[in-house]
Amino acid sequence: MKIAEALVLRSDTQKKLASLRQRIGNNAVIQEGSQPHEDPSNLMKEAFGVLKELRKLIGKINAANAENKLPDGRTLTEAIAQRDELTQQHALLQHAISSSSKEPDRYSMTEIKWVACVDVKKLQKQSDDLAKKLRDLNLMIQETNWKIDLE
Repeated sequence: MKIAEALVLRSDTQKKLASLRQRIGNNAVIQEGSQPHEDPSNLMKEAFGVLKELRKLIGKINAANAENKLPDGRTLTEAIAQRDELTQQHALLQHAISSSSKEPDRYSMTEIKWVACVDVKKLQKQSDDLAKKLRDLNLMIQETNWKIDLE
């Protein structure tokens, strides 16, 4: 199995776990004299089994990410950490841009005008540049994930 396939399996497993959690909650309390639609104890056992599978899968993915490299020489772990950093930087820039405009307020008989304290044009250029770096890095990571076998 390739790393990319393992990532899809991890996502599916996480969705299954979320579904089990919801089903446990739906069946944890019932009206007196009724029967639950599903046995919460059995659902709990199944959920713990899924958690064990997920732990093993994540361990294999993390090990593969730590030992395999991108074409530029960085490990996948380093690239993923950089991707996370770029994502957070991009989110900060987008937040600053979206927060820089505000409609005028009316306070009594006068209007309060708001003035941006940041250079929106400059921030937008930085945001666009970061988005391109992020796309390129994601492509490199995904390409590598489809080439490497998971042990």
